[in-house]
Amino acid sequence: MAVKLRLTRMGSKKSPFYRIVATDSRKSRDGQYIEQIGYYNPVKEPPEIKIDSEIAKKWLSYGAQPTDTVKNLLFHAGVIEGASKEPTITTENAEITTDEIKDTVDAAVKAHIAE
Repeated sequence: MAVKLRLTRMGSKKSPFYRIVATDSRKSRDGQYIEQIGYYNPVKEPPEIKIDSEIAKKWLSYGAQPTDTVKNLLFHAGVIEGASKEPTITTENAEITTDEIKDTVDAAVKAHIAE
């Protein structure tokens, strides 16, 4: 059984509220889950994140795979380290940020259009 840490949607129409849960990856998004780890309320300003770090670390130690969104929430809550929002591509000689990649692609597109 592959366990994932993911969000399950609660709340009414146009006012979402999410539970962070450990669930079998084959279950539906809002289906049955194994254990609730915390919650995330994006409607409040600033967004409210409440995570039980002991339970989250327990599931991560069991090998549960968090989704990208849950990984970012765990990072902001201080449960895990090293999850960054700005991915970098490492080459042999340098690190290239996504901004540099965008600039390079824009320049290539402009050169192609000019031809």
